[in-house]
Amino acid sequence: MSTAMKTPAAQSRGTLTDRVFGGSRSRKLAYLLVGLVVLVSAVRVISGEQALTSSSTFSAALLLAVPLVLVALGGLFSERAGVVNIGLEGMMVLGTWGAGYAGYQWGWGGALIGGAVFGAAGGLLHAIATVTFGVDHVVSGVAINILADGVVRFLSELVYTDNPAGGGVTQSPSLSSSPPSFSLPVLSSGPDLLGDLENKHWFLLSDLAGLLRGFTSGVGVLTVLAVLLVPLVYLLLWRTAFGLRLRSCGENPAAADSLGVPVYRLKYIAVVISGALAGLGGVFLVFIATIYREGQTGGRGFIGLAALIFGNWRPGGLAMGAGLFGFSDALQLRSRTAVVALFLLIAVLLLGVAIWQATRRKVTQAVVAAVFAVAALVGYLTIDELPEGLVSFTPHLITLLVLSLASQRLRMPKADGLVYRRGEH
Repeated sequence: MSTAMKTPAAQSRGTLTDRVFGGSRSRKLAYLLVGLVVLVSAVRVISGEQALTSSSTFSAALLLAVPLVLVALGGLFSERAGVVNIGLEGMMVLGTWGAGYAGYQWGWGGALIGGAVFGAAGGLLHAIATVTFGVDHVVSGVAINILADGVVRFLSELVYTDNPAGGGVTQSPSLSSSPPSFSLPVLSSGPDLLGDLENKHWFLLSDLAGLLRGFTSGVGVLTVLAVLLVPLVYLLLWRTAFGLRLRSCGENPAAADSLGVPVYRLKYIAVVISGALAGLGGVFLVFIATIYREGQTGGRGFIGLAALIFGNWRPGGLAMGAGLFGFSDALQLRSRTAVVALFLLIAVLLLGVAIWQATRRKVTQAVVAAVFAVAALVGYLTIDELPEGLVSFTPHLITLLVLSLASQRLRMPKADGLVYRRGEH
């Protein structure tokens, strides 16, 4: 019997190839993104809806996606360490209040620190309840969501009532300074070459120009931080010893503990970081409004949690989920008629899903996808403009549709949500 073995040189070449091209999974993802851009460009040309790929739409999508990315990254730290964090919404609420309070006194820098600290405090409370006292993770998270609303109302009444700087029981005074923003010179400002190319409405080239201009014009400091955090979190959790130990706490804490990994300490660190990142998501909302307002989060903590699950508990996937919701939400804000063009895009995507499922001999899934594809095509051909109420629900509808038809194999950390006690199995 003979066995085929790779030589060290072949193994080295394979490793180098994976490093250069990022492995087969990354290449497939890159091809998918390129194909999606080409498809959206074709739909824009066919429908004549320029808002589909306009720089204003992409700029708004980025603004709407950033807080979701920050919250989802926070959830990633917590759940990879084995602690389910339903309380992301409450930690985000605490972050908005901390940003509003510190921002009107010390400016945007103080708002960053204040929001992160208040969010981290919520994370610390969740860690104490779940890690130390063994409270059910979901129960603790729901309690934090309820508690956060009461705490911020109490603090507002305590601090802002009769405050000479303004504010009240439902809002803070305005920030004393605005965060900086920038645009790429020549390309997105000044001569604005990307803007000129976008206005020509050429196939693909103008769409790419709109995409790049939307992501490089008037970009705030927290937006840059959120974008950089996605690859940095990946490197930290998947390419460092600290990340390996933290993830082992969410997979098999007993085995990790037996190897000397400080399970309890790492769980605390992960949940506190989770709260701080959720708090930064709240800071971003305060930066946009230049003020704290009660109810400012609007359930974005829960949407960020959904983006985390959609992304299979990985940084790149959750960024794509947040981007999907941000784009659909931005489009319905920019143009009600452009939302109808999404039906054509959905029809083509679902047709592709139907063909792919058919090649895998999954007849039921293929038929369901084909039926929805036909329904979406009929909707595009027969509907001129959607009612306002349905338009506002479009982002949620698209997100639910993609989640339900996603073919990825979702796998949460094995010990996620389990109460761990040393010596117990």
